[in-house]
Order: sequence, then structure tokens, then C-alpha cells
Amino acid sequence: MPTTAQEVYSQVVRILSPNERLRLATLILNELVQQNESVIDQGDTWTEQDQTDLANFSLQYASTIFPEDEELA
Repeated sequence: MPTTAQEVYSQVVRILSPNERLRLATLILNELVQQNESVIDQGDTWTEQDQTDLANFSLQYASTIFPEDEELA
């Protein structure tokens, strides 16, 4: 049985259809809102992990918008 979020994602969530993944995300987020827990850090300080996540996302996004053109290589 998966024990970490990454294992659950890799073994269970990844194989779901996009619609089912969206439904799962909605269920999770709605439950968090109903629990009224402060899960989101409201601080305005960026941690090193925040900066790394942003850089990784930006690079992934850029690679989809500007695919490498083999003719230029």
C-alpha cells in the first residue's frame, strides 16, 4: 500500500482519467475548506522550495510553448 503522496500519485492517481483526477482534486480541496484549517501559508516570504517549484514550473511551461526546433540545432 502506498505510504506517501508521491507513491499514491504514481500508483493510483496517475492512471485515472483527467476527469477523475479533477474530481479527486475537487474532493480533496473541498474537504480542506470544510475543515477550516489554515493549510495555506499566508506569509509573503518565499522559501527556497517555493522558488525551486516556481522555477521548475516556469521551465516546464516554457518548454511546452517553445519546443526545441531541430532545424536550429
